[in-house]
Amino acid sequence: MNSLISRVAPIALVALATVVPLHAQAHRSWMLPSATVLSGDEPWVTVDAAVSNDLFYFEHNPLKLDGLLVFAPDGSRATPENLSTGKYRSTFDLKLSHQGTYKLAVVNDQLTASWMAGGETKRARGTAEALVKEIPADAQDLKVSRNQSRMETFVTSGKPSDKVLVPTNQGLELVPLTHPNDLYVGSQASFRFLIDGKPAAGLDVTVIPGGIRYRDQVGDIKAITDADGKFSVRWPAAGMYWLTASQGAAPGAGGAAGTLDKPVRRAGYSATLEVLPQ
Repeated sequence: MNSLISRVAPIALVALATVVPLHAQAHRSWMLPSATVLSGDEPWVTVDAAVSNDLFYFEHNPLKLDGLLVFAPDGSRATPENLSTGKYRSTFDLKLSHQGTYKLAVVNDQLTASWMAGGETKRARGTAEALVKEIPADAQDLKVSRNQSRMETFVTSGKPSDKVLVPTNQGLELVPLTHPNDLYVGSQASFRFLIDGKPAAGLDVTVIPGGIRYRDQVGDIKAITDADGKFSVRWPAAGMYWLTASQGAAPGAGGAAGTLDKPVRRAGYSATLEVLPQ
């Protein structure tokens, strides 16, 4: 009996390996609108927001909506409604009262510091003004990092518009050269990445179609930005896609450890885009 088990166990392990998805598990933060292109008189869109391993599947944590910003087609701030946070996801509704393109963004920009005091490691996070008050002048081994993140999705009621696509020139941003609500299977879309308003050259970009849970391969599309921060994607199928890029660990003049004046910066960007059938 024991000899039989010893022969079967390796086979079982191999069989198990064949059914476990081959992609690496990684937490991804995202917003998922119920639709991105709508028509009619003042339509509504519902947005789910979560942090998960499998894209657009709720199984880890809800996304905090503290940094949620919604911009109407004229560039003014719009107000989301019915904000709610559950066990695995947050949700909100948005009434599209105006014709054109809306931008939905979750933006975070925070400093994190660590230092030695009395033989212990101390930590703090917040704005530069807050940290100046909290960190003692004689702090030893001070390390300061700035973490910037921007998550976006775009929704259009009626005819697409471009005003909300203008960059803020703060952090890592995507500038769509092809309108983000005008993406179709088989077509090629072009985009540009900027860091503080300047071209983000040599940036690694990853585009992943949703539905990872239901396939063995991630199916990711890779691109690298050129000297002008530009890159292109040809869409292989219709559906929702998650686009992401990051630029990290870029120390300022204060050195690799970073200071309050020149912190080590890590900037990240992600977006949910919908590709429609031709």
